[in-house]
Amino acid sequence: MKKSNLVNILRACSKKEVREFTKWLHSPVHNQREDVIKLLNFLMEDDHLLKDDFLEKAYVFQRIFPKEPYNDGKMRQVIYFMSKSLEEFLIYQELRSDEMAAKIALAGFFRKKKLDKSYKKTIKLIDNMIEAYPYRNRHFFRNMYALQNEHYAYQSQKSRSESLNLQETSSTLDEVYLADKLRQSCFMQAHQKVYKTNYDTGLLSEVLEYVEKGNFLDIPAIAIYYYDYKSKTEPEQESHFEHLKNEIFQHISLFPKAEQRDIYMLAINYCIGKINLGNEKYIREIFELFKQGFEQKALIQDNQISRWSFGNAFTSGLKLKEFDWLEHFIKEYEHFLPEEYREGTVHFSYAMLYNEKKEYDQAKEHLLKVDYKDILVNLNAKTILIKIYYIENEITSLESLLESMRIYIQRKKVMGYHKANFKNIIRFTKKLLRVVNGKQKEKLKLEIEETNPLSEREWLLEQLRKIR
Repeated sequence: MKKSNLVNILRACSKKEVREFTKWLHSPVHNQREDVIKLLNFLMEDDHLLKDDFLEKAYVFQRIFPKEPYNDGKMRQVIYFMSKSLEEFLIYQELRSDEMAAKIALAGFFRKKKLDKSYKKTIKLIDNMIEAYPYRNRHFFRNMYALQNEHYAYQSQKSRSESLNLQETSSTLDEVYLADKLRQSCFMQAHQKVYKTNYDTGLLSEVLEYVEKGNFLDIPAIAIYYYDYKSKTEPEQESHFEHLKNEIFQHISLFPKAEQRDIYMLAINYCIGKINLGNEKYIREIFELFKQGFEQKALIQDNQISRWSFGNAFTSGLKLKEFDWLEHFIKEYEHFLPEEYREGTVHFSYAMLYNEKKEYDQAKEHLLKVDYKDILVNLNAKTILIKIYYIENEITSLESLLESMRIYIQRKKVMGYHKANFKNIIRFTKKLLRVVNGKQKEKLKLEIEETNPLSEREWLLEQLRKIR
């Protein structure tokens, strides 16, 4: 039983969901089997659900039916009926989570039963809900389309001579399709770029043209995904990103948190692409996106911040020397980091901060506490040490570190971009040590400026300028 689908689902449920399911099972409308209730009580008692040793079917059977010999068929039957009740409960919970859709369905029931008074009362309630509803995303427009369909069904049932809302229904359907299509196209384009997959985009060309000719860019749920798609497919036209950024900063509150996170990440990934190509003005852009994303709590998912988001936000602030914000950022958000990585990430972040502030002893102190199990954290920590050894003129230690880092990169499986980046850092640091005249200095300057990827470009150029 410990590997059963029932156990897996129950373990994934929150305490509140389990409490509600317990009430569900006690209702004779949903369950009339006492053995199913006994099974749930046993699983919840003393956290048996989480302890595999208590989930052997024979043992569970004995606890439910203490006076009977083990019967596998009967045990399977209890598990089946409980699983069926749990699935029905979860379906109900999911459908009820969209209160507006539920009310529209209720209005449809009243229409079919010709209960005009109840129908109109429910429609008025829906109108009030629309007024108070905080979001204007694709789910909202989908409900608006369902509502227009309900109005049409009611009007056509009452009289064929009255003007029907066919235009409103059609226009709302356009908005639903355009919002959904453009959002889906953005994710397809992003996935295609990473995994080198080709997708058939269907009517996308016509959709883009239709959006451009109509007034649909006044709708944030359409405009945001339109400008994101255009910024990725026409990256040289930077005005697309400017429009995208403005839409995000002005209208992000019109989307629920989960979708806000998707939108921020789409824009952030565009900035990363630009930065990787050497366009450093996008460091400020990505910093502002991260800053607002964290302030809005949009980049906090399931009460956690990914190490990737934390690290990239921190790095962008570091490059801009936003030291006060960085210290606040660590203290404000460190407890959202996954527990297993929290301590190492915090120490590494402080090491980067103190290194940038030229407080090298404190930087070294934190580097000693960094968890080096993560390959990229290891390489980034070594990069900080390279900079400290170079600045403090510890040449022997520096040369030893450069060589050990080179061997480490060869030995470990490091992704293409990162491997190239760290190899470039090693190569140019070695060249810094060999510069002896102005001609070599100028040649190296051009090489550093033109090489990508190179995350430490500014630091290398700064050290080069100091060579006399």
